[in-house]
Amino acid sequence: MRRLNSRLKCGRIVTYINEPMATIKDVAHLAGVGVGTASRVVSGRGSVSLKTAESVKKAIADLDFKPSHVARSLLSGNSQMIGVYIPLLKGTFYTPILAAIDTELRQTGRHMVVAFGSGAGNMREQTIDGINFLFQKGCDGLIIMSNALMEKDLTALGEKRKKIIILNHFYKSIADQCFVADHKAGGRLAAEALLSKGHRQFAVFAGPAYALDNLERIDSFLSVLKKHKVKKTEIFMRESDFSPEGGYACAKQLIESKHPFTALFCANDEMAVGALSYFQSIRLMVPSQVSVIGYDDTQSAEFSAPHLTSVHIPWHAITLNSVRYLLKLCYGENYLVERNFPTSLTWRASVMSL
Repeated sequence: MRRLNSRLKCGRIVTYINEPMATIKDVAHLAGVGVGTASRVVSGRGSVSLKTAESVKKAIADLDFKPSHVARSLLSGNSQMIGVYIPLLKGTFYTPILAAIDTELRQTGRHMVVAFGSGAGNMREQTIDGINFLFQKGCDGLIIMSNALMEKDLTALGEKRKKIIILNHFYKSIADQCFVADHKAGGRLAAEALLSKGHRQFAVFAGPAYALDNLERIDSFLSVLKKHKVKKTEIFMRESDFSPEGGYACAKQLIESKHPFTALFCANDEMAVGALSYFQSIRLMVPSQVSVIGYDDTQSAEFSAPHLTSVHIPWHAITLNSVRYLLKLCYGENYLVERNFPTSLTWRASVMSL
């Protein structure tokens, strides 16, 4: 039923006619079918004759019917929400990943709920709490970025583990639901790049030892150097927390140690940016005096000073395909899912030949 609304505008009374939004009952009435039949056409569930479906679709178009999020949930039996767990809400690494997930979900009329590690407990306990929270909120499935879980934690999820995706970590029990990058190839590319420029004296800023993806890239980097007769004992090594502050502190320790080096490899871009900041503060010139290479090829690498050479991990493609696979698991969506994510190197101004 139409309602009349009068407002004073520019000295004149202007009357607006407010059209209430069409409901599924309106669609059913116009199409000459029952509400249940119209609902089956809207949700795509259940059998309806072609003629009836066309009548309902025409009514939907004529009424400009758009089911609300709540209505879609009731029709489909799902919340139409996907949960995302990340270890921390900080830095430039997770933001593009969250943006990619949200964009892909919104294109299918679905939404994202985010939880991140906080509160008491270790990383594993925080991850389990986050997963439970997201499922309790009614999420149909989850995308999880954490290497803190154990196989028994997945088993404890029961049937729910069939509706989760793991980013950047591999579990044998749900192998098809894991989307990972080739970090061994990444470490190898970084070492080969610096060796190709004539470097033989190295420093390495690693991430936390508990992060298996960090260990893969660092071990691969060191293995390549070993093949070229560079001993691990000759390399300045420090472990940090993937943060710019950690990179800055490691760079300070490196300079104060007076350890000779011409090239620095950082296990992520944020630590590399922190190192660049410290080098600039003491007027150590990059790349004319030392070369620096990062990892992940995030936006911070593109806009650092100087622009940072970085191992490119195709996080957008990895994330996009993980979302599409989860949409298949949760809603039966028909997507082609890629699983081959080549690692490459993005050359910028922070590396030069000796």
